[in-house]
Amino acid sequence: MSQRPTVTRGDRRVRFAPRIDALLHRHTGQELFRLEPTTIGVAGADLMDALLRSRPANAEERPTFKPVLGRHVGRADAAAYMQALGADVRKALQHPLETSVDLTGAWPAVPHTYLRDLVFGQELGRLRILVDRRLELTPKLTWSAVASGAALLRRPDPAEPLSKLATLALGAAGYADRRYALYLYRRVAAPICFTVAALVTNAVWLGAPFDDAVPNRQLLAEALRLLPPSWNILRMASPELTAVDDRIGPTDDVLLLPLLSHRDPALWEDPDAFRPERWADLDPDNHPGYLPFGHANERCWARHMVLPLAERILDLVRRDGLTVRPAQTAGRVELDGLMEVAEVRVTRG
Repeated sequence: MSQRPTVTRGDRRVRFAPRIDALLHRHTGQELFRLEPTTIGVAGADLMDALLRSRPANAEERPTFKPVLGRHVGRADAAAYMQALGADVRKALQHPLETSVDLTGAWPAVPHTYLRDLVFGQELGRLRILVDRRLELTPKLTWSAVASGAALLRRPDPAEPLSKLATLALGAAGYADRRYALYLYRRVAAPICFTVAALVTNAVWLGAPFDDAVPNRQLLAEALRLLPPSWNILRMASPELTAVDDRIGPTDDVLLLPLLSHRDPALWEDPDAFRPERWADLDPDNHPGYLPFGHANERCWARHMVLPLAERILDLVRRDGLTVRPAQTAGRVELDGLMEVAEVRVTRG
């Protein structure tokens, strides 16, 4: 199957994993279609809006609320950890841009490490490891790091510099509560680094070197359109979904696909082209079918952290004249949790 073209700067092209490429070829512009015997795909802007308004997401549909070893994660706990992370990110963003920082190398690993050190750089080692990319190789690594941390992590000295998030996690007493707290630490700390690293990598691949006249926020909005890190939204079978559209059966799960609505030719001019300037006249908060951070009534809690952190990295990219190594003209997008271009070789232009 030929690859669906994504128009970028110069000769660079995106090569999607076969299943993603098949989605783009077969279903872009379609409102509703069957993906599997018990799964309906939806990419029509109006239908997506109606389905997402029909009921709030349940605990299994929002990653922050998924149970930890069978233990329910209440909204109070999730909110407390996200608020602590927000405080840590705001503090990190107050630091002036580093005068000397080397962001060349293999992205998204390089920006991930930069973000980890920016926000959690003074953290205890057993906490910093929970933000490491290598833990994604297998869930067993994550659980091993959490379990060993819960068993061995010492109480810090009161004078030690700790993030708000670490202070919250270390306040748990007893092994079971510490393990739960450290897993929540991982669940909120690592994804902010993963998401921002994916977003800035996608933006650099799609458009670097950037036009000085185009603001960072427009670059990010367009990167989120063409390569949204969170490219699908799951809703499990429920009567509310069937009530919205009777083509959805009572046992059908629904996979809503911003990846497709972001390229719908009925909604976008030149939909496969990277044109960040289009956002000078569009509102990313209410454009039909544009859902990089979820639906308007249930936005991702981390949105207010992702964009400022991504803009900070783009400021460094622009200041230091970074771009993709000219010899690299094909970028792979795998079928992983986040949509990102893998192994982008970034160098000074």
